[in-house]
Amino acid sequence: MVERSAKKPPALTQAILHHWREAVPDDRLAHLIKDASRGLARALQMRLAEHSVSFGHWTFLRILWNRDGITQRALSEQAGVMEPTTFSALRTMEKLGYIERRQKPGDRKQVFIHLTPDGRALRDTLVPYAEEVNRIAVTGLADDEIATMRKALLAMIDNLAQDEAQATETRRIPSTRELSGRLRRVAGEA
Repeated sequence: MVERSAKKPPALTQAILHHWREAVPDDRLAHLIKDASRGLARALQMRLAEHSVSFGHWTFLRILWNRDGITQRALSEQAGVMEPTTFSALRTMEKLGYIERRQKPGDRKQVFIHLTPDGRALRDTLVPYAEEVNRIAVTGLADDEIATMRKALLAMIDNLAQDEAQATETRRIPSTRELSGRLRRVAGEA
């Protein structure tokens, strides 16, 4: 169990807790999940920063630790980010010595991403931080409450994925470029 001092939470955290407990205790679940996710990410970012690893790089490393040698496109899809974002992050990770890009002979289209020994070694250093953040996050919750929360979140993820899969062409996630064009037209800048 992670022990914490009785130090007062930061003002932003106090405001968020006040919002959820008193101002809008029955507000939409999406906002509550977003705030919890933000808290988890910030707690992990503080720890990753001690080793000069960005949260974005953590996302890609986590995937590669489980599935090394995947294509850049597959990595983008699994991380849930656009390919230009992945390209930029991988360029930096390559400079840091965490990954290397390889192409199969005769196939210059697909780029495969492989961890270097340094990138692989980060797992032993960084994963304990993620585990620590998870322990902190569930402090005070019983095992059955954690299991129920996990079951509920997985069901939500599945429900939303099914909704997306059934979406029509008019209801989809546009590319950043497409959305920017739409916004310019709406604003009369086209």
